[in-house]
Amino acid sequence: MNSAPDPRELGAFLKARRAQLAPDEFGLPATDSPRKVTGLRREEVAQLAAISVDYYTRLEQGRVRASASVLATLARALRLDDDQQKYLYELAGKADAQPRRRRTAQRVRPAMRRLLDQLTATPAIVLGKRMDILAWNFAATALYIDFSRIPVQRRNYVSLLFTDPVIRSMHRQWDHDARDAVAALRMEAAADPDDPELVRLVAELSVHDADFRTWWAEHRVNTVSYGTKHYQHRLVGDLTLDCDTWSSPDGSGQRLMALTAEPGSPSHDALRILTSWTAEQSSGGLVEGRSQ
Repeated sequence: MNSAPDPRELGAFLKARRAQLAPDEFGLPATDSPRKVTGLRREEVAQLAAISVDYYTRLEQGRVRASASVLATLARALRLDDDQQKYLYELAGKADAQPRRRRTAQRVRPAMRRLLDQLTATPAIVLGKRMDILAWNFAATALYIDFSRIPVQRRNYVSLLFTDPVIRSMHRQWDHDARDAVAALRMEAAADPDDPELVRLVAELSVHDADFRTWWAEHRVNTVSYGTKHYQHRLVGDLTLDCDTWSSPDGSGQRLMALTAEPGSPSHDALRILTSWTAEQSSGGLVEGRSQ
């Protein structure tokens, strides 16, 4: 009969693992205070894993037990290989809860693809799980950027909102829009907290952006499917667009996000000019990306 797992053994493994990692490998900001420990500090691991320092400290001290979602987060944050992950889950007594790595690739539904083909003058994007950008039309390329030039694994709406300088700078109300995006991502995390790609995304953004780290920790959620976006476009200036999102009825989690302007408004005219110019530069139809 196997004995119950000892939380202190898990804590010892976490402590040993963070001692093996160099801060500069994670792009962590330099600090003025000298390092008293080898490798990562506790607060840095907590930051990478998007959990509180107090909670992580108690984990290392063997005073609390880790949930499966926290284990998945720590595995990503500490860059554990397959054997180390297996060992981590065994120490926690959750070997059966270890997340499976093989996941079905997201593919755009045919109906969504047809809608994109038909929305020639309306910027539209298909969002999948984790708000990954699965497909877009040329009008969306005109409004934002050429998504095809971004590696597939980086095509994520929230990530681009925080890390791409063009997309970030065009949002005149960036704080409002970005905070709403974080809240929407939080809502998705509740449905699948052990999704390794979601864990990776949250860990990376938590390290590289203080606002994301703060807003993620607030646990604010929303399911808003419409609103108004205020943009400052590099070619046509100010744009005020209605943003509406429709969910696929098949349970795939895919959503069509479309941006439109009030007919006869300056934004409508500017958007028409922008999309017409882009159409002239292109000879094809839909450009599609698939998440891995």
